Amino acid sequence: MRKITIIILTYNNLELTQKCLASIKKYTPKDLYELLVIDNNSTDETVAYLKNEPDIRSVFLPANIGFSKGCNLGLNLTTNTDILFLNNDTIVTPNWLENLQKCLYSNESIGAVGAVSNDNANLQGASFDVTNPLDIDELIIKNNQSDPQKWEEKVCLIGFCMLIKREVINRLSGFDEGYSPGYIEDNDLSLQILKQGYKLYLCHDAFIFHALGSSFRQDTEKFNNLILTNRQYFYQKWHFPVFAFDHFKNSSLFLAVNPQKILDYHCEIGASTLKIKYLYPKACVIGVEKNRHQRVFASLFTKVYQDLKDLKDLTFDTIFIGDFLEQTANPLIFLHKLATYLKDGGYIIGEFHNLCSFRNYELFLKEEWYYTNFFQKHSYTKNDIMKMFTSLGFKNGTFYPFSHTLTPLEEGKSKALPFDSSIYYYAFRFQK
Repeated sequence: MRKITIIILTYNNLELTQKCLASIKKYTPKDLYELLVIDNNSTDETVAYLKNEPDIRSVFLPANIGFSKGCNLGLNLTTNTDILFLNNDTIVTPNWLENLQKCLYSNESIGAVGAVSNDNANLQGASFDVTNPLDIDELIIKNNQSDPQKWEEKVCLIGFCMLIKREVINRLSGFDEGYSPGYIEDNDLSLQILKQGYKLYLCHDAFIFHALGSSFRQDTEKFNNLILTNRQYFYQKWHFPVFAFDHFKNSSLFLAVNPQKILDYHCEIGASTLKIKYLYPKACVIGVEKNRHQRVFASLFTKVYQDLKDLKDLTFDTIFIGDFLEQTANPLIFLHKLATYLKDGGYIIGEFHNLCSFRNYELFLKEEWYYTNFFQKHSYTKNDIMKMFTSLGFKNGTFYPFSHTLTPLEEGKSKALPFDSSIYYYAFRFQK
């Protein structure tokens, strides 16, 4: 296994940088890595600090060129090492890098790996809470024991911590600088790696604390404009929205009952498919996705069909549909067709936003429903879903509620309503 170059970009936030570098030196074997810091023209004491750290290779830029360009500059300054992109607002923990490296080299098909953290974006959150990142407690030590059962294949890895093999780096063009100064460039890089035929894995046995202290997030208006611009750039390049990375069907996946053969309907780019395979490793999973651009990536992980009719005589004991009832023009016709591919005693499992939530109720009172919920094509109540399935002969309906945290003022108003308005969406399961 090669030595690793840890590339860190800095722009002010000296205290975060100091904590990050101190944790690396404390919890990482010296012969395993080298540090390369690219400073984006910091105006605080960061430059002076880095100049007094002889064991850190630092590059000081005359202007802030952003995250994507800064990382690519770091790549151009490396040769034979593997690359680990690490945010300066992170704090690493015992065995973090060794565990990442073990997973990376466990199979030649794996191109990059990432760590879990205290933030659950991209479902990369740890299964435990960390209140003090400087207090390495027993939970972290127990978690960071290498365990291949905790390695999960992913469609995307967040760039706060991404370890990539050198041969993969050599076949890529680095981060797409069209996303400069940053945001969504890690989604794009993940797809680049997948297109080269490599796999991505999340290591649940490597925990890193992430403070989410990026400097360009601090200007809210500028950051929101950047998000909109980069989302459009991503869509023009890949021909599907970046939101596809977030559609895991995660709220309803836990409702499966001993699944053996699973259909992941509307699987998009395969994020939900991989989550299903991780949760139910012994089950056979097949997907359906109409969008050909998304189907290209979903097909990397399992057999994916374009339409239900292409399944022909295939049947399943479990069908996951996520929130598709909110998207289809006629949910009853859709469910009737879907039921023909479900074995007797099998389950259709999904989720929906609750029309009776307090936030929706207030929107109706303000007459602001349509444009606020522009992308939500259909809305349902729990009773709507129950009647829909029972009219088609389904039974044993099960609902699992997810609730808003209402403010005291909202709680007072909600008590006047004849239903529990704190529930903002439901997961459901019905049996054929």
